[in-house]
Amino acid sequence: MPYISSVERIGMEIGRQEGAAVVFLRLLQRRFGPPSAVIHDTVKSADLASLELWSDKIFDAGSIE
Repeated sequence: MPYISSVERIGMEIGRQEGAAVVFLRLLQRRFGPPSAVIHDTVKSADLASLELWSDKIFDAGSIE
């Protein structure tokens, strides 16, 4: 396995978070319509663990809140 520097590792983690946020925003839009600016900003600033949790719950949610 090639060596991955800490900077590369951080970059990979940021990329995963950003990708998860984009996917979750698409799921929100598909299920509930376009999210408000507040929700959009909340999703974009969320950590990866929160995004994964929310993604698991989106299909059971009755509202975007």
